[in-house]
Amino acid sequence: MDLDAYTAAHRQEWDRLDALGAKRSFSGAEADELIEHYQAGATQLSQIASVAGSSVQGARLSVSLSRARMRFTAASSNVLSQLPRFFVVQLPAALYQLRWLTLIVALVTVVVAALWSFWVLNDPQVLANFGTDAQLQKIANDEFINYYSENPAASFAGQVWTNNAWIAAQCIAFGVTGIWVPYIILQNAQGLGTTSAVLFSQGEADTFFLYIAPHGLLELTSVFVAAAAGLRIFWAWVAPGGLPRAVSLARQARSMFTVVIGLVLSLFVSGIIEGFVTPQPWPWPVKIGIGALALAAFLAYMLVLGRRAVRAGETGDLSAFEAGAERIYAA
Repeated sequence: MDLDAYTAAHRQEWDRLDALGAKRSFSGAEADELIEHYQAGATQLSQIASVAGSSVQGARLSVSLSRARMRFTAASSNVLSQLPRFFVVQLPAALYQLRWLTLIVALVTVVVAALWSFWVLNDPQVLANFGTDAQLQKIANDEFINYYSENPAASFAGQVWTNNAWIAAQCIAFGVTGIWVPYIILQNAQGLGTTSAVLFSQGEADTFFLYIAPHGLLELTSVFVAAAAGLRIFWAWVAPGGLPRAVSLARQARSMFTVVIGLVLSLFVSGIIEGFVTPQPWPWPVKIGIGALALAAFLAYMLVLGRRAVRAGETGDLSAFEAGAERIYAA
């Protein structure tokens, strides 16, 4: 084989392979042409290697083939190019699907917390288990308030953020069990009920709500969303509908794990509010207003942007191509 003559004969094909390999999007005809040139180029590279061994022409053709292969095997695109679609379409669509379940979780938490608080307040023996009158008074007048300012704001914000993000991640990761999420919901409600009962018993009901409200509006909503996501994953394999159980579970799990990233961000905001806003000596309407604005922004993102994404056909799941085959078929 005359390598130079062989290269000259196929130069136009290889140049076209290079041009197609550099394109970001293809028409149907161009995609077919890319495959054809790739297959031909692979055969030609094999012939060059078998006759001439290592060569400049073979190395150049190998690079062109590698670039072309990355185009039709769905090599990951730049992460930054994926961010707009994730935050504008996938995440709000996944959140929107949880709106009613989130409301149910919130109502259950409030009802259980209220019942628990009522029980503790109206049973002196139960209330006594949390301390003497002097101890309860110290909790209500000092410890509860000092909790928000006894540590530097930055470290405190980071601590509550990581703790709440870990709880949210657990709700989604272990939601499939059907046990972990109800446990978290009841534990959270019991904690709220106990704290409120202690402060109510000392005539500090206003202190409880004033200190909880600024950060708690967004923080609790985020936890409710995480619990709803975990329950949705659980329900996907309990009642898969017309889908195979594994397919239903895979779709919901991929979609709901998208929510984890969104909740990490929302809980970061609530952590910042808890560390830098709640303990400040500002007027309470200002502090609660900041928390209310943060919650309103989250709900607008979830309900307004999410509704638009769902109407456009989004589910929060990966695209069919990204997700890969959902069933295995015998050849």
